[in-house]
Amino acid sequence: MKSDVMKKGVERAPHRALLKACGVTDVGMERPFIAVVNSWNEIVPGHIHLRQVAEAVKTGIHSAGGTPFEFNTIAVCDGLAMGHDGMRYSLPSRDVIADSIEIMIRAHAFDGMVLISSCDEIVPGHLMAAARLDIPTVVVTGGPMHSGVFKGENVDIISVFEAIGEFKDGKISEDDLKKLEDCACPGAGSCAGMFSANTLACGVEALGLSLPGCATAHAMDDSKLRIARESGKRIMPLVKDDVTARDIMSYDAFENWMRVSMATAGSTNDVLEILAIAKEADIKVSLDSFDEISRMTPHICNMRPGGLYTMLDLDRAGGIPALMKRLEKLLNLECITITGKTVQENIKDVEVMDDEVIRPLSNPIHSEGGIAVLRGSLAPNGAVVKQTAVDEQMLRYAGPARVFESEEESTGAILNGEIKHGDVIVIRYEGPRGGPGMREMLAPTSAICGMGLKVILVTDGRFSGGTRGPCIGHVSPEAAEGGPIAVVEEGDIIEIDIPARKLDLAVNESEIKMRLQRWKPREQNVKGYLRRYAELCSSSDKGACMR
Repeated sequence: MKSDVMKKGVERAPHRALLKACGVTDVGMERPFIAVVNSWNEIVPGHIHLRQVAEAVKTGIHSAGGTPFEFNTIAVCDGLAMGHDGMRYSLPSRDVIADSIEIMIRAHAFDGMVLISSCDEIVPGHLMAAARLDIPTVVVTGGPMHSGVFKGENVDIISVFEAIGEFKDGKISEDDLKKLEDCACPGAGSCAGMFSANTLACGVEALGLSLPGCATAHAMDDSKLRIARESGKRIMPLVKDDVTARDIMSYDAFENWMRVSMATAGSTNDVLEILAIAKEADIKVSLDSFDEISRMTPHICNMRPGGLYTMLDLDRAGGIPALMKRLEKLLNLECITITGKTVQENIKDVEVMDDEVIRPLSNPIHSEGGIAVLRGSLAPNGAVVKQTAVDEQMLRYAGPARVFESEEESTGAILNGEIKHGDVIVIRYEGPRGGPGMREMLAPTSAICGMGLKVILVTDGRFSGGTRGPCIGHVSPEAAEGGPIAVVEEGDIIEIDIPARKLDLAVNESEIKMRLQRWKPREQNVKGYLRRYAELCSSSDKGACMR
């Protein structure tokens, strides 16, 4: 056992004394040491219940012959950070989380770990650490929040964001906005819908690092605690057989994750996260990998925000095991998982319980998957769009640019009625380096939806998993690196052709070159961690993680 270096032999008597101060018995000393890495806190709804989850995990570890030790990692709530400078810290927090786990695991010679996390950047931070450390690992994602109900319809946090635009446009009263606010988020869990957190949880299960059913078991359901207890038990045979994280995190397993994401039209943030996690695992995944898999994977789950169904609907239809059963002929079935079985063995006897929620491959919502990667004179290194959330009339489009230097500028213009149908809103200097931090543009996209504007939004920033409509993000190179988006001028025509994967600035090449020669980098007055992130982060087409 790795932990023997800390607890075996006469010379380790001081170490054993310190461990006994923590309550470890002589019997406990002989057992494998298992880290229980918990992102619990009291301000993130997706994490407020994780103390209970951790206790269930530790019970499972104890019962299977291990000695658990719990420690915490930080967690940023993207919803609470949205629309202000706090959002600059969300994506960069992945690296802090991964670094902190590395420090704790290596410093204390753990034999294995169970990672407990929810929400947008915490799950990827944990997975980056798993790939980097390469020890036996099980992941327990915290589970979705239940939807609220308002006037007989399911609602969630995105309903509230979009209601701001509806209120500004005179479509709803302030009293209704208040009533919606009161009921949209009824309790613990990651925001209801196939938003970023739940997209990631589904991906982790498809990857093989969570037990079947974990992703859709809701935060406040008893099934979550049962899965947590079984996950604690499951880490022990992995430690015994030395099955490490990288044994499971193969390229084929990442392909399975991407196919599940495409089939559910999951968050575009999956691109950034998979690129960053795969890099830590020394697996070569490129931006083009997503587009290739999307072209071959039909969209068969019509999930919110673009569709009708909630995470509860997906859970009742059989969850990710049922979805993977539907995708069986497209998956890499020989991938091993933490169950000790292959994907094929895991889904052998699974049934789809609802053909409307999880459609047959012969009857998809769209013939292609959720994400398309665009390239062209505006995005030489690529840009990303959730194509399944775009109205067919907007798949091919050309319109005049309305240029904004920040999210706040654009949101103000939208809410003040300065944007017209047909405009192409360009928001720049919101990329990984230029933001810094690559903020999500949920405030402007929600305002656009709430006000019913038919416009396209293009940015070097990114989008919430709750975003819907023709929103193109991750434009690379970003403005701060002198990408063409930095020299778009008010009124320039921007051409979009999503089926052809094109994003072009309709200005002749010599003019673009002349503008770029005149362009000067914008000075940034940032300090602390954001300054370090801006100096060390990679571009969005490489995952926006720190070098």
